[in-house]
Amino acid sequence: FFIGDIRDKQRLDMALRDVDIVVHAAALKHVPSSEYNPFETIKTNVIGTQNVIESCIENNVSNLVSLSTDKASSPVNLYGASKLVADKIAVGAEYIKGKTKMISAVVRYGNVMASRGSIIPILLQKKKQKIIKLTDKDMTRFNISLDEAIELVLLSLKKAKGGEIFVPKLNSYRLIDLAKAIAPKAKFLFSGIRPGEKIHEEMISFTESANTIEYNKYFIILPSFKEYSIAEYIKKNGGKKVVKRFSYSSNTNKNFLTIPEIKKIVSEL
Repeated sequence: FFIGDIRDKQRLDMALRDVDIVVHAAALKHVPSSEYNPFETIKTNVIGTQNVIESCIENNVSNLVSLSTDKASSPVNLYGASKLVADKIAVGAEYIKGKTKMISAVVRYGNVMASRGSIIPILLQKKKQKIIKLTDKDMTRFNISLDEAIELVLLSLKKAKGGEIFVPKLNSYRLIDLAKAIAPKAKFLFSGIRPGEKIHEEMISFTESANTIEYNKYFIILPSFKEYSIAEYIKKNGGKKVVKRFSYSSNTNKNFLTIPEIKKIVSEL
């Protein structure tokens, strides 16, 4: 492995020599830290992403997959806004790649289940307490495992034609159900959402749905600048256009995990 920083373009150029596939996962992801350090977040998430893309083009990389976040859809905080810009840069690589063979795509999903800083490890630590503080009783989230996140990246490497955003179809869960599954004997107090936090996760907005195609296990958001139409893309690659005014949000999702299902998932972590 190489030690380096995506802010360092020269180091990236060295690291990507003779590389075929790049998965770009580097980012400053902590919402409060990004609010307090906006310039640093922009340098990493935006300028760093530009460096990665330029280096991939210059080294004739064949496939680039950039990892995004639900917070890039209708962003309400700087982290989400910076990732939206990063997504636009990754999708816009189709403009500047010239005759190079690179295919650039984006994958978008929420927090990986039980990842560092997420709610599950915190609840597991506090499950024996009599009183546990939560943010909002109506809060919902999408559920994605690390394996599912990896599968989405591999899928995008196989399916991408250039400029797409891949969004997986996932189950949702209610925060209160998750808490009850982990700490069934506790009493819950609600303190309200934190600054920059959403009550529900959104992965496809109403506006983006105009360019969205649905498949059995995922959605694809097409870039608006592509020469071919949605109909042409569907003819070549299958799928169907989503209904008008569609949005993909954790609270309106058709598939919710029950408390017993959540218990089973947590027990297998």
